[in-house]
Amino acid sequence: MKLIATTDHSTRSNGKNVVELPNDVDPRTVSLDGVDRIDLTFPKFTDGRAYSQAFLLHRRLGFKGEIRATGDVLVDQLVQMQRSGFDVAVLRADQDLAVAQAQFDRYQAFYQGDAVTVKPVFSRGVAV
Repeated sequence: MKLIATTDHSTRSNGKNVVELPNDVDPRTVSLDGVDRIDLTFPKFTDGRAYSQAFLLHRRLGFKGEIRATGDVLVDQLVQMQRSGFDVAVLRADQDLAVAQAQFDRYQAFYQGDAVTVKPVFSRGVAV
């Protein structure tokens, strides 16, 4: 997962077709034709509806573009975000990029399947 500091995040599309999807919108009702990036918002860290949106977009709808987490994004949410289908996370201003990267170094493999790696470890023939 790519990590971006709040100061480095831009809502400008830079030639990409970007959709900002509020967390109360069902992704199944949005046309994804020609969309390169979808920004999903966490208005506060306790509101997890964007996890469900990312899962639907990535796994059920087969969206192949970038899914970006924005808003109140904390370090301790990042691993679950990645497992739900997010590709990029824009960290809240008070969050440290080095601490965030350490989360991924700490949790490198999971027994269960998820939105990104559907098959569980036992069916992939991988030892954990």
